[in-house]
Amino acid sequence: MTAYEKVTAARDAKKLTAVDYISHMFGDSFIELHGDRRYSDDRAIVAGLCMLYDTPLTVIGIEKGRNTKERMERNFGQAHPEGYRKALRLMKQAEKFHRPVLCLVDTSGAYPGIGAEERGQGQAIAENLMEMMTLKTPILTILIGEGGSGGALALAVSDEVWMMENAVYSVISPEGCASILWKDSSKADEAAEALKMTAQDLFDLGVVERIIRQPGAEDSAMFESLKLLISRTLEKNLAKPTDKLTEQRYARFRKIGCKG
Repeated sequence: MTAYEKVTAARDAKKLTAVDYISHMFGDSFIELHGDRRYSDDRAIVAGLCMLYDTPLTVIGIEKGRNTKERMERNFGQAHPEGYRKALRLMKQAEKFHRPVLCLVDTSGAYPGIGAEERGQGQAIAENLMEMMTLKTPILTILIGEGGSGGALALAVSDEVWMMENAVYSVISPEGCASILWKDSSKADEAAEALKMTAQDLFDLGVVERIIRQPGAEDSAMFESLKLLISRTLEKNLAKPTDKLTEQRYARFRKIGCKG
């Protein structure tokens, strides 16, 4: 698949969403929590508590919805500031009880509307970046579809970042990049190649640690394997002293883009 074909696959309305991953891996143990305690509840962010085998886990996912009605209710996976503040509230709660955090990312970007800007979209994202860098509990992020700009990064300052094989992760959409560079959005396929936004590109660059095979709706064995892999990774990081955990997380991001 070309880079732009993977962009198309990441946007496919038929692919599994965050709610599907949560349902397949955690089932009835998941209890959704709501609200940022400041403004409202953002349905683009699905967040709550569940059990990962015998370990309590905080799960935060960006949800696009499966059909037109759901997508409108979820704002097409474009979170408002209250969504990011809800996510941060639950991350700080997880830190208090030393509960690991799993983030599932699938968004074209944070919502750019006037209301979101008035309520502090940029600040909400910046606070997440700052707080996640020093959060004293393990964090793992999996990109399950689109990973667009700061809207995705706001849930991806983690000890490890994994990507599904057909996911993408970039500072800008290929259409937006083509419009800026060439004044022609039809050159999106060229922009996608140049952006190095596919899982394999980002793995080669050291931006992500692992590429996961894309599971299907009936692929229960794959979901069980993924659940086991998540459990082992978080268990390993839970065993680390918190100061070492945060130092390694900081070093992970500092080395991105460095040569040698």
